[in-house]
Amino acid sequence: MAKISFPLSGKLLSTILTLPFLTSACSGGEPPLAAAGPPGVPVKLENVVPSTIKESSEFVGSLEAQQRAELRAETEGRITKIFASSGDRVTAGTPIMELSLNRSKAQLNAEIANVNVARAARANAKAELKEAEAEKVSAQAEVELQNEDFERISQLVSQGALAEQRLDQIRRDRDRAVAELEASQERIEASRASLDEANATLVQTQANVEVATEDLQDNKIVAPIAGIVGDIESKVGDYVSIGNTITTITQNQSLDLRLSIPLERSQQLRVGLPVELVSYQKDEAIVTGGISFISPQVDQQLQGILIKARFPNPDGKLRDEQFVRARVIWDERPGVLIPTTAISRLGGQEFVYVATKPEASEQEQSQTGEVQQIARQKPVKLGEIQGNKYQVLEGVEPGEKIVVSGILNLSDGTPILPESKSSSLPPQF
Repeated sequence: MAKISFPLSGKLLSTILTLPFLTSACSGGEPPLAAAGPPGVPVKLENVVPSTIKESSEFVGSLEAQQRAELRAETEGRITKIFASSGDRVTAGTPIMELSLNRSKAQLNAEIANVNVARAARANAKAELKEAEAEKVSAQAEVELQNEDFERISQLVSQGALAEQRLDQIRRDRDRAVAELEASQERIEASRASLDEANATLVQTQANVEVATEDLQDNKIVAPIAGIVGDIESKVGDYVSIGNTITTITQNQSLDLRLSIPLERSQQLRVGLPVELVSYQKDEAIVTGGISFISPQVDQQLQGILIKARFPNPDGKLRDEQFVRARVIWDERPGVLIPTTAISRLGGQEFVYVATKPEASEQEQSQTGEVQQIARQKPVKLGEIQGNKYQVLEGVEPGEKIVVSGILNLSDGTPILPESKSSSLPPQF
């Protein structure tokens, strides 16, 4: 076989010859690097710290504004002006849009004319009543006069001073006067009825004027409450009828969430119990509110209890009718939380790797000369998942350091190198 040789430069040859002497001088009697222990598996450690464990249940529901008003047209007309835009924040009484006035003005003028007619009719009825009452007074006086004549003539006839025919004539005059009195009374009653009708007509026409005046004022649609203007689909020039929805005004500084809580949780319900809204992306609490209402009745169909939780919304990030995840916090207590990435499972048992110093009999040194840490398996008893962490009921205590990355490369007793140290090592070839 042919041999291939490479010429060495003087500088390289000098370096090779010097290496044994440098190695011997620097070792100081220590074992060579080749005899040192393994460098350790690079891992990331995290201190176990005291945390708050929450006993909770998750629900879904939709938010609703405390105040929401639909703006509907109370009169009909064509839109002439739009003062607000969708999304504007307005106060109560702020004009939103204005409708044409032509029809409303004509209606008002017609109703005012009807009022004038009704007033004239009432004046006529009053005059007729006054005339009828005067006729009654005259008829009453005539009846009294005829009665006196009848009594006087009756005495003269009985004395034989006058003939019987004279008494008959006086009797007929008296009866005619009585009939006239009765007729005048009927005319009075009829006049009073006419006056009552005229008064009622006047009241009705005056009410119609008020309605027409309000219709004239209703041509300007205003916000009934303070809040945010919803979508305005109508445009200037569109014709709207009575009852047409113009837009909505929503007041969402705080929002309510309606939830149906299972009956078995009824003993834990109380006003003020914290409720969190949870992000779908990060599984973190967006905002915390509290139960503000607990229904005294049970929903027969769902066999649940209706509650309302109220949430502050000062920045307006939450929306009316928004679909949300909610977490009711039943209880809070001190405990330990560890990342889900720290959990290993073997044979149905969960455990974590705890960073410890090796015992004296198994101590080894790393290439940096420092005493290595090793990973010890420690069984744990887990509770519920809280965000991206597990509740630990048993197994680890605050102050311990656990491995949270690289656990697939570990076994019990494996030397480890925390991330900060592994990053300072020279590259291995």
